[in-house]
Parts: sequence; C-alpha cells; structure tokens
Amino acid sequence: FSFVSGSRSSKTFKPKKNIPEGSHQYELLKHAEATLGSGNLRQAVMLPEGEDLNEWIAVNTVDFFNQINMLYGTITEFCTEASCPVMSAGPRYEYHWADGTNIKKPIKCSAPKYIDYLMTWVQDQLDDETLFPSKIGVPFPKNFMSVAKTILKRLFRVYAHIYHQHFDSVMRLQEEAHLNTSFKHFIFFVQEFNLIDRRELAPLQELIEKLGSKDR
Repeated sequence: FSFVSGSRSSKTFKPKKNIPEGSHQYELLKHAEATLGSGNLRQAVMLPEGEDLNEWIAVNTVDFFNQINMLYGTITEFCTEASCPVMSAGPRYEYHWADGTNIKKPIKCSAPKYIDYLMTWVQDQLDDETLFPSKIGVPFPKNFMSVAKTILKRLFRVYAHIYHQHFDSVMRLQEEAHLNTSFKHFIFFVQEFNLIDRRELAPLQELIEKLGSKDR
C-alpha cells in the first residue's frame, strides 16, 4: 500500500522514519498495510485482536508522519514565504507555532516555516526512545497518549493547509486520489480512537463528513 511506488513523487520533505524490520511494530505495520490493501479503511484502522493500543497508535502515527512528509514533499515548491506568508487553513483558521520548549510563546510564521518546525518537532518525538520505544518489552510512558494526540492534531494541520491552499497544485500533479485516501485513512483512525478534538477538525469538517458518508 505504498501510494508512491513507481510515481515520480518520491521526494520527502524530511527523512523518512523507518520502523526496524523484524520488530513487533514492523509486523503491526505489515498487518496495517495488508488490511489497507483490502480497501476497507474502517476495518483497517481497528485495533488488531490482542494487540497493545499504545503500540498500534505509535505504528500508525509513524506511518502518517511518513505519508504527510511525502504529500507535502510533492508541493513544497508551491508553498513558499511569498505564496503562504501565514500558516492557514482557509480564511478563518490561522496557526501560530509553539513547541513548549524552544518556542514557548506562539509565533506567527509562514506556512513553510511552520511546517518545517512542525515536522522537525514530530521527528524528534518519534526518535525519542522514551516516548516511542521500538524495543520489545520497553513500556510506553504514562503520557504517551497525550503526546500522540498532540502529534496527530498538528499533522492534521498540514493536511488542512494542503487542502485549503494547494489543492489546485495537487490536482495538477494528479495526486488528489492519493491525498484523499491518505486523509481518509487518517480521519478514520483518529475517529476510531477519539484522538483529535472535533473543534480542531473544523477547517475540513465538510470534507470529513463527505468522506464518512461514502462509507456508511
């Protein structure tokens, strides 16, 4: 279920995050890919029987990071300081960046700068073995769920920006089917485990309802 195999869009915006082969998480990723292949996204996001919820969320979070990385990588040349001086999702939603450590007070910045901050921040979280342990038997931290929720909430903003500001470029590149499938998978996943507050999803509410109604 690699959208991008064989297409020219092999650019990623940041280095891809790999799940170590032979690990249990790798097996879970393979399971996720196999169920996705069946085309039933509602079923594909469900927690496999007997699996640990934290681990399932971790594997999928890494996968969504890689997918968004890829999608944004294909349109970076259209997302510039000039074209996107603020990080927005349509006229009503604007995002300011803060990570709580290096930048405590939210700053207004261009979309490419914001997304660079965001993806670097996510990458640092994913690489942190105390937050995302990749070794068998290493427990997830108590705050894992809140960390994952924050990551997914922020990754959603990249989808929202692409849909609102760059959908014409996505259409020109003939990638709308890839974008829609990726976003639908993401939304079904966060809905299944209640990971993003409804208010946060508002910029793409109509699209979310449309994607959901097709699957009833």
